[in-house]
Amino acid sequence: KLDLDAFAPLIDLILSSVRWNLISISEMGQAASKSPEPAAAPAASKANKVGKSGKKICCCCPDTKKARDECVLFKGEDHPDCLKLIEAHKECLRAEGFDVK
Repeated sequence: KLDLDAFAPLIDLILSSVRWNLISISEMGQAASKSPEPAAAPAASKANKVGKSGKKICCCCPDTKKARDECVLFKGEDHPDCLKLIEAHKECLRAEGFDVK
């Protein structure tokens, strides 16, 4: 009998590494080749990047984000289950006040 609990830390590590490498069209809306924003952004722009909970978009809705990322990783972005999870994550981000298309 294989003890899957022994692999949980390794799976978590792999998933967290993959999450950082995924480019989510629903969140980013831009190609990876575009240059990043300058480090010193204007105060008004910075205020718009914080949700109602006071968190940045990357830190809001961790439950829907995790479910979405795992689904996309294992089933692919176009899988019907993943499309539902992607939309649920978008709805969560909208509820936080972010403009997500």
